[in-house]
Amino acid sequence: MTDEIEVSVVSQFLEDQSAIAEERYVFGYRVTITNQSSQPSQLLNRHWIITDGGNQVEEVRGPGVIGEQPWLQPGETFCYSSGAILKTPVGSMQGSYEFQNPEGQRFDVPIPPFSLIVQRFLH
Repeated sequence: MTDEIEVSVVSQFLEDQSAIAEERYVFGYRVTITNQSSQPSQLLNRHWIITDGGNQVEEVRGPGVIGEQPWLQPGETFCYSSGAILKTPVGSMQGSYEFQNPEGQRFDVPIPPFSLIVQRFLH
């Protein structure tokens, strides 16, 4: 079932919200979740692993996303935007979503790793 829920993420550095002198790097990201299965599924919980350039790890767990626990019908896509704040100009995020099908069976869907990068710091 997990391969029938597709997750993709696009991130960007938000310079206008960052304070580089204070080691505050703000990144926005947009998540797209598509139900490619033949049955509906509900997103119940999220688990994020956020790692900065100094290998400091923060884990975030909680119900739903942006205050919602959406049901995705077959073929339906759900998109949302959120953000993360790092102390370094480079980092990454990954994690998983816990879903439930109509029979109450729960399953985890991986969120593939993606980079959080301030482009001008790349060589």
